[in-house]
Amino acid sequence: MSAAGGEPSRARQEDPCRTREVLDIVGDKWSLLVVRNLSRGPRRFTELKRAIDGISQRMLTATLRSLERDGILTRSVRAVMPPHVSYALTPMGRTLREATAPLLEWSITNLAGIDAARAAYDARPQAPS
Repeated sequence: MSAAGGEPSRARQEDPCRTREVLDIVGDKWSLLVVRNLSRGPRRFTELKRAIDGISQRMLTATLRSLERDGILTRSVRAVMPPHVSYALTPMGRTLREATAPLLEWSITNLAGIDAARAAYDARPQAPS
């Protein structure tokens, strides 16, 4: 931290080893699916939960908090009964979506091939250890 205003030092910001922190977001099991779903516009928690197959309520909550902390999304609460909470991508979150869209498309395009490769690998006779 710098002495002036508590801002991270320039050396820390430019440390190439810190890219791992950003890659942890991309490599997280659920983060990119949340980002992908929010690219269509703000969503409520229940809408995200329904759209992301297999995610638990607890994991979705943790993922949303982490992405909010990292500045990828915002959480908005409207004071109605019951409270209306929605999530939306920030400008930085939209750039993450743009950067990862090709990876998500590659995943969709190649899923059948990966499944076939895994099945072929698993069907091979196991070599003795």
